[in-house]
Amino acid sequence: MGDKALNQAIHSLRPQGVYIILAYYLFTPVNDPYAEVAAHKEFFCGRDVTCRIYISEEGINGQMCAEQRDAEAYMAWIASHPIFSSLHFKLTTYSHQVFPRVTVKYRKQLVAIDAKVQLSKGGEYLLPQQWKQWLRDGKKHVMLDVRNNYEWKVGHFTGAEEPPCTSFRDFNRYVDELAKKIDSTDVPVLMYCTGGIRCEVYSVLLKERGFANIYQLKGGVIHYGEQVGNDFWRGKLFVFDDRLTVSLQGEGKAEVIGRCHHCEGSIEDYYNCANMDCNELFLCCEGCLQEYCGCCRTPCLSAPRLRPLAEQQPHAPFQRWHHYFMTKPKAPRHIEER
Repeated sequence: MGDKALNQAIHSLRPQGVYIILAYYLFTPVNDPYAEVAAHKEFFCGRDVTCRIYISEEGINGQMCAEQRDAEAYMAWIASHPIFSSLHFKLTTYSHQVFPRVTVKYRKQLVAIDAKVQLSKGGEYLLPQQWKQWLRDGKKHVMLDVRNNYEWKVGHFTGAEEPPCTSFRDFNRYVDELAKKIDSTDVPVLMYCTGGIRCEVYSVLLKERGFANIYQLKGGVIHYGEQVGNDFWRGKLFVFDDRLTVSLQGEGKAEVIGRCHHCEGSIEDYYNCANMDCNELFLCCEGCLQEYCGCCRTPCLSAPRLRPLAEQQPHAPFQRWHHYFMTKPKAPRHIEER
């Protein structure tokens, strides 16, 4: 069954109850990743599942949402799999699907970098309880948040440093600067990311550059929230699905540390720029959303493909232009006249 037919079949299913969100990865040799992609798609046929799963010769990296019975069936299927049986799932519950479709694809690298790394040479794991105890004891360290900037803006650990990086090459330059600031043979470096996979790779890079004491948060922030809650964490956790941000303590209140892109007011609502040719993800308050017609900057106001302001909803990913317009639109008159 093709991807289009598979997604149509899944969306025709009626919700049956509690949904389970699964986050997972496993680095393990995969001889035929394309066969594993096909096997996953076949397994999902007729099930109430949406996902974003990538499989390569290096292993598997997945995020998935499924009705409870289908989630349990998938975990049982994986447990019996000759390659992926040691995979560990991080689980949360939700009221409905959080991904738009079933996406299962081959990807050459599970973490996009310009180098081949030996994962066995990575940092030492700290379990969530050990991470919390380290911070509670005030032990000497430098803490690195190796996620993206937009993730950092809405939540991070107290005392964490955000490397000013947008690419793998930027991170290499940052490591050079870090080595000038601290004694790389002595000062412990703590690293964390959302689910743990990026730290698997970036910890190796630090070790190869002479940093002796590298520790990575086992299972990432997701696992930390499951095990110990939000101690030493500020704000919310950015996640790559329709929820966009979540509290580390379920639906409980969390400190708002995000700032509006336009006015710097306190806010945690993310939007994609209404200019569909920009589509930048940015934090915005309701007042600035109205003032800028859902755009991230003034030049975007004159773009020819603007999503209607009425469609601007916080934490709701937008669709392609044909979901809003019958034909490709020209710039609205009130925009042209500005």
